[in-house]
Amino acid sequence: MAQLYYKYGTMNSGKTIEILKVAHNYEEQGKPVVIMTSALDIRDGFGVVASRIGMSKRAIPITDNLDIYRYIKDLSPKPYCILIDESQFLTKQNVYDLAKIVDDLQIPVMAFGLKNDFKNELFEGSKYLLLLADKIEEIKTICQFCSKKATMVLRTENGQPVYQGHQIQIGGNETYIPVCRRHYFHPEIKT
Repeated sequence: MAQLYYKYGTMNSGKTIEILKVAHNYEEQGKPVVIMTSALDIRDGFGVVASRIGMSKRAIPITDNLDIYRYIKDLSPKPYCILIDESQFLTKQNVYDLAKIVDDLQIPVMAFGLKNDFKNELFEGSKYLLLLADKIEEIKTICQFCSKKATMVLRTENGQPVYQGHQIQIGGNETYIPVCRRHYFHPEIKT
């Protein structure tokens, strides 16, 4: 029975590597998958899922006008699984489309992304995935300053923490760091 999976983690937790690994495992068995990602993240090109360790794969970019349900329904042959990167950027309607794919088309969907933003608030996609997912799993990593589990993302500019600004600012290690709660509120403490 197909399910909607939401796998979330902070920056550098290995979400994209997991997507690429799952895709490889399906494809090695001759089972096609569909990889999708937000059209907002163009750091490695439009419609590219890329990990920080250099692995990448083409993906279907999710734009504002893409009807994900219709796109998948019209595919032939049907994929064995749908993998979504940067799922925090999905809209409410996108997430409802994913749930409909699972329920009506019986295709498993695995969505990977951040849960909360740099202000420690939920992204729209994350909120609705938390509400609708059949299975929710945290992909863990450690705080950049200590060995505790990282649960938050700290945005920095010129090495200084930033707590105000637009929710969406695409960036990587130069902009965001994974931190524990203590270091989110007190990044000046280095142990």
